[in-house]
Amino acid sequence: MRVSFPVEGMTCASCVARVEKAIAKVDGISEVTVNLATEMASFEIDSNNFSPESLITSIERYGYHIDVSSLTTSKTRNRGREQSNIFKKEETSLKKDFLTALVLTLPIFILSMTTMFEQGANLISLSPDILNKLLLVLSTPVMFLPGKRFFSSFWNNTKHFAADMNSLIAVGAGSAYLYSVLVTLFPEYIGMHHAPHTFFETAAVIITFILMGKWLEGRSKEKTTGEIKKLFELRPDTAAVRRENSIVTIQLSDLELGDIVIAKPGEKIAADGVITEGSSFIDESLVSGESYPVHKKVSDKVTGGTLNKNGYIEFQITALGENSVLGKIIQIVEEAQSSKAPVQNLADKIASVFVPVVILIAIITFIGWYFFGVSEYLFATAMMRFVAVLIIACPCALGLATPTAIIVASGTAARKGILIKNGEALETAHSITTMVMDKTGTLTIGRPEVVNASLVNFDNSFILCALSALESKSEHPLALAIIEYCASKGISNCRGENFKSIPGMGISGEYEGKKIKIGRKEFAKPLEGFASSNLTSIVSVIHIEIDKTPAGLLIIADSLKAHSLQAIQQLKNMDIKVVLLSGDNENAVQLTAKELGVDEYYSQVMPEGKAKVIEQLQKRGEVVGMIGDGINDTPALAMSNVAFAVGSGTDVSIQTAQITILNDDIRAVSQAVALSKKTLRIIKQNLFLAFIYNIIGIPLSAFGYLDPMIAALAMSLSSVSVISNSLRLRKFTDKQ
Repeated sequence: MRVSFPVEGMTCASCVARVEKAIAKVDGISEVTVNLATEMASFEIDSNNFSPESLITSIERYGYHIDVSSLTTSKTRNRGREQSNIFKKEETSLKKDFLTALVLTLPIFILSMTTMFEQGANLISLSPDILNKLLLVLSTPVMFLPGKRFFSSFWNNTKHFAADMNSLIAVGAGSAYLYSVLVTLFPEYIGMHHAPHTFFETAAVIITFILMGKWLEGRSKEKTTGEIKKLFELRPDTAAVRRENSIVTIQLSDLELGDIVIAKPGEKIAADGVITEGSSFIDESLVSGESYPVHKKVSDKVTGGTLNKNGYIEFQITALGENSVLGKIIQIVEEAQSSKAPVQNLADKIASVFVPVVILIAIITFIGWYFFGVSEYLFATAMMRFVAVLIIACPCALGLATPTAIIVASGTAARKGILIKNGEALETAHSITTMVMDKTGTLTIGRPEVVNASLVNFDNSFILCALSALESKSEHPLALAIIEYCASKGISNCRGENFKSIPGMGISGEYEGKKIKIGRKEFAKPLEGFASSNLTSIVSVIHIEIDKTPAGLLIIADSLKAHSLQAIQQLKNMDIKVVLLSGDNENAVQLTAKELGVDEYYSQVMPEGKAKVIEQLQKRGEVVGMIGDGINDTPALAMSNVAFAVGSGTDVSIQTAQITILNDDIRAVSQAVALSKKTLRIIKQNLFLAFIYNIIGIPLSAFGYLDPMIAALAMSLSSVSVISNSLRLRKFTDKQ
């Protein structure tokens, strides 16, 4: 069973690696992934060997905290709101600390900057010794009140011989502060006989800028996870239910399977169910991506979270919580947002050794400036360079570069009716070179329907009534298509007599005293001059005979979906080759391929044969995407590089493939590929931004061109820039 829990205390990519290792050590746990952007840990558990207490102990040993309370919670937790509340709580705490630090730091900064100039020093008129002691008094609360979080984390890490972003900040700001304290209170012990230059303002400003950056990062991070929160908010808080011949309003958590729920115009559908009374148009756009409201009547399914537009309906609940369509959608989006894309492996490997290497570079920088510098104050100068290197190098942006893009992209896709299961699928989709498509149910409607009718020699209404009267007694699979066609023409409730079914040939009977035959041309007299070879995707041609006279024919076909041709053209425009793969007969597949403009096709292929076709294409060097809609497509979906499942909204099996389209519009496949391309570009941009800060900033700091305070500001803004860049994916359109 795969589970996800929030982890508190992570600040950078090094934390991610450490938490993953701590969780992986616990018995009964495997396949661990930890996401810095969502602050969630996801892993597989073996319930027979897993101990929540062992997990908590293992993580808290390193100074982090994990909330596993949901394992003992009977009702489905509202993780979207919980996660939002966690982020809100952390943001509030950071804001409080930042404002406190800002208020305390401003007088320190003003005092230090003013006394650097002769006029300012004359104005304030304090001796250097008194000034340093005043700065000590003012800066100490900054270090140990709002700055306490960094030193506490540093201490926990040190006890376990570990280091992270907090370590760099604590060592950097702490070194500047401790040096300043030492030379202020005990200058004679280090050979100074006059008031030395101190770095109280540097330490205080570093803490303030870092807190500002973390606060801005927290605000931005909440936006990246907003789609999950929106999905949870689709559900209403209460529902009107029929109980013992009365209507009562209850909390959503108190609903039970089989309850009859009332939905008035403008109200949200509380849960999945089947309509038992009434009809209405249902807006399913926020769940399936379907742009137009869908008409629903008695016996039709409704989905929790959708909106009842204009009618009164009652429905019986068939699924709740995580078993509902919305629950499964949320589960998939959560899993996608906690997963890792392959490109993130590089960042993880670098982060695992990054902090120790930076500390080593900072020490070398200090030694270099102290022993080989030319400044009058060698120790002070070396200390400044040492602090600047530590501060600029914090790997926050590195840890956020990939997960923030994955989170925003998967949320954006879900809003468009596209469910992406994991980061790997999102990354791989951009490289697809060949898209293999099943025909029946994917490109075509998937069920027979009357696409054309020629009625002659008798009144049309009479012929249609005769058809309806006899076909309503037939069990043949095509009978329903004929009955639906008659109903679409306003014909129903006609009664026939002497019904007979002749297997493999057709049916016969009487209607209003006339003898009727319906079936193959060998059974009923056909119309002259009809050539079926000119028709596409024909399932059958039904001939009608009345009193031994040809009365017409019906053409029944599995016709193409409305947007199939456009969907294929969109893929071609992206330089993706399209291959048609079907178990249907050669003629039907060939004609469909010709109509769609598909050059390569395979017909009469069994399910296991479909997987072999995929394998052959892969051996040619193709990166293969497979689009299917049924169980018979499962082997091919499993074999493909990226598997797309296509289905109709509430009926779709959203667990089938890596990427699921929640409606019948396969144009969404090209949207998914385009989103993948855009996401990968954003990830590469993020990694560039993260690395460029360090690649440029560390040498500049080491060689004395970057002040520690500016380094702190630059480091803070690096994380904000990465998250802001990822948020651009919220405005994605397939035209980008």
